[in-house]
Amino acid sequence: MALGVFGFSCEDALVHLLNFVWPNVFEMSPHVIQAVMEAIEGLRVGVGSIKMLQYTLQGLFHPARKVCDTYWRIYNTLYIGAQDSLVVGFPRVPNDEKNQYLHYELDYVLCMLAPCTP
Repeated sequence: MALGVFGFSCEDALVHLLNFVWPNVFEMSPHVIQAVMEAIEGLRVGVGSIKMLQYTLQGLFHPARKVCDTYWRIYNTLYIGAQDSLVVGFPRVPNDEKNQYLHYELDYVLCMLAPCTP
């Protein structure tokens, strides 16, 4: 259903559908797991990979192993399907005295595509 309405500006309805699908990521039945993963893949196309990344980042470093493993499986699937479009959505980590995390060359390219805010 999500793939059928791609491009018709139905993102708000697809986010609503995603809110119903997302709690089922912790199901144990293999058939349900496969159906949820396929629904997430379809919603990634319809909603956008950045919105799916925002849903996924909340559980990547959860202390419970079951939650963490499930979210990493979703992230890996998301990364395989849309790795080029995820760069814009990664969170910014500020530099510190020991490490330098910001890549200014990437900022030059991204600011040319869309106006950047400091």
